[in-house]
Amino acid sequence: MSGEPPVLLQHATRDLARFAAGLRYEDLPPEVVERAKLCLLDGLGVCLQGALLPWTRMVQEVVEAEGGVPAASLWGTGLRGSLSQAVLVNSTAGHGFEMDDIHKESILHPNSLTTPIALGWAEAEGAVSGRELLAAIVAGYEVGTRVGNAATMALFLDGFHPQGTSGTFVAAATAGRLRGLDAGRMQHALGIAGSMAAGLMAAQEGAMVKRLHAGRAAQSGVLAAALAARGFTGITEILEAGYGGYLSSFSSRPVPEKLTAGLGESWETLNVGFKMYPTVTSIHTALDALRQLMAAHGFPHRDIARVDVGMGHMTYVHTAWPYRPAGITAAQMNLSFGLAVTALGGTVTAGDFTEERLRDPGLLDFIARVHAHEDSGIEAMGAPFRHACRMTVTLRDGATHSHEELNRRGSPENPVSFAEIEAKFRGNVSGILTDREADQVVSHVSHFERLSDCGELLAILSADRRSFALTEEVR
Repeated sequence: MSGEPPVLLQHATRDLARFAAGLRYEDLPPEVVERAKLCLLDGLGVCLQGALLPWTRMVQEVVEAEGGVPAASLWGTGLRGSLSQAVLVNSTAGHGFEMDDIHKESILHPNSLTTPIALGWAEAEGAVSGRELLAAIVAGYEVGTRVGNAATMALFLDGFHPQGTSGTFVAAATAGRLRGLDAGRMQHALGIAGSMAAGLMAAQEGAMVKRLHAGRAAQSGVLAAALAARGFTGITEILEAGYGGYLSSFSSRPVPEKLTAGLGESWETLNVGFKMYPTVTSIHTALDALRQLMAAHGFPHRDIARVDVGMGHMTYVHTAWPYRPAGITAAQMNLSFGLAVTALGGTVTAGDFTEERLRDPGLLDFIARVHAHEDSGIEAMGAPFRHACRMTVTLRDGATHSHEELNRRGSPENPVSFAEIEAKFRGNVSGILTDREADQVVSHVSHFERLSDCGELLAILSADRRSFALTEEVR
């Protein structure tokens, strides 16, 4: 193209590809290994829980009707398909109920992408060691989150869903590392995957397709790695190209230096946190704040006249739109609905998201008392505090109580323990797995680096659990 703008950061795609292709388990610091295992356990729980949801089932049915080489399992169904079909379904499941992990700066949920790809590959290819799988998982986390960091919040504010866009790089790096791509072919895999990035944020206000963004990103990454292995070429400067590149097209204000900053020395995997509520992460500080105020001062929800919540611009745009009962996805993404459920029930659980609950008169009454605004002080703190909130609760007698929550529970700054993630996992698989099977999964993940293969774990994932979903529907 005549007058083409200069590249944003020379050799950025090449350098990330070299890193992903060359990463070995022995390169990983012990704390990175432990975080990756925690992400894996969390990912298994959310994928199994999501496997039985209606939107995942529709994707399963399409894959089943399409047919394919039975190489990998569609988890929780007893069905099998090709690897790309399996990750399409299983990653849709992982992102299916807003409980996958969260890397705040990149706005990515890597474990709903890496978990299905890594274990799908192990099933399709046979004996693959836990160490190899962990190296591939971390390669995906490190490459994909750096892409998201460089795209900045501008990508989101420009209307793109990071999970479906930056998520393709998580998937391609993971799949490429599992295939043993050399650096040159890994560079092409990234260049292919980035060309297939897609996902629009309007989906958050009621569409099932938001869940599918993760499935398509995972499938794109697997396809990209398979094509690159055969010599198919992609855009070699996909990330840094000044015209038509990923950053120049998807972000109006990229910071390309973040693509390779600290690569191999500063580990973005350690900046991943966990969701302790099945809602969009951006409202978790508000849920924490309301719970803290109600516990500290002992007032019931009926005494609350008004809840004022201050937040940064992105969180306001993301979550503070007027609530209407437009479906479970919309409810999970909405600040007012989450606060109403917290006020009336003390917390937010998966059981709060039913079609009947979305129209509960008591919740709708409380929602009218929630007032959100942009807080210039929080906005001035910058991107690290984009989830922060300042809350003031006014009671009917005129008393006011305030609380500032800068870091949500489950974030790297306010971390939870392995025991708490294990409890979350067990809650997600309750009634889906037996207690013995849940124990086995926890045991396998706790010493994952010592596994020579994942056969026992895969047997648990592949078993047909659909009778549980039918039982729940009857209830």
